[in-house]
Amino acid sequence: MDNSKIRVLCVDDHPLMREGISAIINNQPDMEIVAEASSGADALQKFRTVHSDITLMDLRLPDMNGIDAMKSILEVFPKARIIMLTMSEGDVEIKRALKAGACAYMLKTMPRKDLIETIRKVHKGKKHIPAEIAANLAEHMGDENLTEREFDVLSLLGEGNRNRDIADQLFISEETVKVHVKHIMDKLGASDRTQAVSIALRRGIIHL
Repeated sequence: MDNSKIRVLCVDDHPLMREGISAIINNQPDMEIVAEASSGADALQKFRTVHSDITLMDLRLPDMNGIDAMKSILEVFPKARIIMLTMSEGDVEIKRALKAGACAYMLKTMPRKDLIETIRKVHKGKKHIPAEIAANLAEHMGDENLTEREFDVLSLLGEGNRNRDIADQLFISEETVKVHVKHIMDKLGASDRTQAVSIALRRGIIHL
């Protein structure tokens, strides 16, 4: 093992994605893949073993959200440097990831040189958010957050439930559900329930 190289752990449940990332990283003179993981639990176990300098963490894992997997690593190893590497541009998820301790947030659609540069930056102790992601965050900076109850109602809306079904599941009246739905639509800038769900999915507020 070459201690002068940046040691990288790649966490992604798609074998082809891991192979592609490994090929890019192992091709660099100053970095190497030291382990791969396909789930959140696997990521924590591998990190305990290899103590990588940088961890590339996918947001969608089969057993848990990538942000929760990152938290589980940081709870035990608070100095771990983790880069979220994902397809999701949802501003709510980006905020959650950064608040939870991510050093950078990168999209899988970016050029490979950006990934390499970001790994080097984070290894030097810097944080990095690409310009397009920063712009997306800024666009929603002043948005009013949903309450916990509004989030519950929105999640059930996303599953296709009617007001009566939602009222039954949350033990509230149908009228109260209607009020919550109106507040949700106002906060998300949606003209109807379907659009509210669509916006919530795009921004990473809920997942189906």
